[in-house]
Amino acid sequence: MWVNKNFPLQKKYQPLLGLVEEIGELAHAHLKDEQEIRGHAHEAEKLDAVGDIFIYLMSYCNAAGYDLEDIILDTWDTVEQRDWTAAPFDGKIQ
Repeated sequence: MWVNKNFPLQKKYQPLLGLVEEIGELAHAHLKDEQEIRGHAHEAEKLDAVGDIFIYLMSYCNAAGYDLEDIILDTWDTVEQRDWTAAPFDGKIQ
């Protein structure tokens, strides 16, 4: 596994810290884009951050023994049932 080869002593929680850092980088690039700092030249930074977010999330799940695909599918089964337009209080259609 790539993580074990490159970071053999990594603690299980460290991918979580990387994930939070990358979310900050995505927010930073988005803010600079919105403020038009250096024009709208932040797409590459945003795309890089999104990719890194997924890599860190996969690494976190692997370290914790979670099956990311199962988590996504299980969560989607719940989320897709919500309708916030029809039920703005809790999203649940009775």
